[in-house]
Amino acid sequence: MNKILIYILTLVLCLAPSLARAEIFYGLAMNGAPKYSSGFTHFDYTNPDAPKGGTLHQAAIGTFDSLNPFILKGTPAQGLQYVYDKLMFRAQDEPFTMYPLVAEKVDVPADRSFITFFINPKARFQDGTQITADDLIFSFETLRDFGRGNMRKVYKLVKTAERLDPLTVKFTFGPGYNRETAMIMTLMPVLPKAHWQGKVFDVSSLAFPVGSGPYRITEMDPAHRVVYERDKNYWAADLPVNKGQYNFDRIVFDYYRDDMVAFEGFKSGQLNVRREWDATKWASGYKIPAVSSGAVIREAVQHSRTERVNALIFNTRHPPFDDVRVREALGLTLDFKWINENLFYGLYKQVNSFYPNSYLAATGSPDAAELKILEPFRADLPPSVFGPVWQPPVTGTPDAMRENLRRADELLKSAGWVVKDGLRISEKTGKPLEFELMLGAPQDLKLALSFTRGLKRLGINANVRQLDSSNFQRRLNKYDYDMMLSWWDPSLSPGSEQMLYWSCAAGKQDYMKNYAGVCSRATDAITEAIADAKDSEDLVAHVRALDRILLAGHYMIPLYYPGVDFVAYSKDIQRPKNTPLYGMVLESWWARPQ
Repeated sequence: MNKILIYILTLVLCLAPSLARAEIFYGLAMNGAPKYSSGFTHFDYTNPDAPKGGTLHQAAIGTFDSLNPFILKGTPAQGLQYVYDKLMFRAQDEPFTMYPLVAEKVDVPADRSFITFFINPKARFQDGTQITADDLIFSFETLRDFGRGNMRKVYKLVKTAERLDPLTVKFTFGPGYNRETAMIMTLMPVLPKAHWQGKVFDVSSLAFPVGSGPYRITEMDPAHRVVYERDKNYWAADLPVNKGQYNFDRIVFDYYRDDMVAFEGFKSGQLNVRREWDATKWASGYKIPAVSSGAVIREAVQHSRTERVNALIFNTRHPPFDDVRVREALGLTLDFKWINENLFYGLYKQVNSFYPNSYLAATGSPDAAELKILEPFRADLPPSVFGPVWQPPVTGTPDAMRENLRRADELLKSAGWVVKDGLRISEKTGKPLEFELMLGAPQDLKLALSFTRGLKRLGINANVRQLDSSNFQRRLNKYDYDMMLSWWDPSLSPGSEQMLYWSCAAGKQDYMKNYAGVCSRATDAITEAIADAKDSEDLVAHVRALDRILLAGHYMIPLYYPGVDFVAYSKDIQRPKNTPLYGMVLESWWARPQ
């Protein structure tokens, strides 16, 4: 088989259940077949003819004190992902598909109870030494014992790690593994055993790392910058996954005290690319000569990934938010259209799903596949789960808001909250309906005050409390709040992390992400099934079923998402004409030849 054909063979996730033996594949997909099933020479979101050269200048905020990105201690420098290759390369225009990199092929059985990696004989570290099975086993054992929490959690599912030959390692999984476990193993970075022997791994260090990736660090100052230079001897430069990528000779991260100073650095020409996360700044802050003259290009780049679920999140562990009627009522008081137009220049869309901006979002009424998943829990679920999916209320006009408040008043009265002397009180105890709204960022204050004004019309008092980031995180970790403004980050390829968001166990354990305290038989069963979905249709049906349950539970008051990537960059930089599923890939951009 010639060199190109090795890389066009692909894996279909849903292997026939009767297939008992393992098979060797040259690509690995979480759900469904990889996109590039024939003629694969490069990704279509790259330009294989992009010239090499130039420097990409970006901003980083704060400082760093470590060049080891794999441990809990310290603050790692920006850009360290360029130093380390992983076993396989994740494509950005497919939900979760891995292609050959350090591992040129893999061996997996139908039940995914193990995965065997065959290391590319050409794979080299930046010091020229060959990557071997010993390096892979060392990386696994080190990251399992000393790595970040997510690594430890998954790697401890491995029962045995066997060196089959100098370039082959087999990982067999033990109790608790699921179909996603093999996929996560492909994301393992490979560390040089010889470099780390005799050194302590889990301490912050500013020693220059030895990796196997396309760039190496050549300069660093924790207070000011870190500089990466393209390794002209990069062993994998000609692999299909790298064609048209890593085009800049230098990538520089300049460190700034805060984002306002970084923005000034961009406007003065010290930086040549800037991602903008602030809609207000995007709308009003880029009226500068460089944009007017065309020296800086300003774009809102469309993408198709799931967006962050920004929301006012109820803590159902605290009354009165343990009553769904109260939660639904408070959601009716938010005038999203007014907030969007007056605070965000109309640039945002309202969140209408726990998987917004994606095909994973539930729509209309449940289809047959979703009903099959939901039916066993019908007695435990509200009837609305089985009808048209919940959508945010219409807002923005006096008539719409009057209707919303009327409905909210009805819900509150049905839950035992009545109005007396202008205050909403409990009919049983006479105590007022009041709570604390916790904020972690100053820019959220205007939105929070707009929300509380709507509550006052129903006789409800909300105390807005602004905390510094450390105290906000401390209380968040302990679920110590009534309501707070925060977010979840969903994925286009949901897996076992969904249990951290929505399971009963996660809701009772600190430092998880079940911020709302969701707990039901249905969410437990469905989140577990998501991680073990057999194919893409099965996955989508389970995620949409979960979405319906969560939306019907009114665990949040949905806020906003942009649906685009705001970016400004120098005209001396170019990007490919195609934008992948996940949005911009700066690694595929290049410097315009002078």
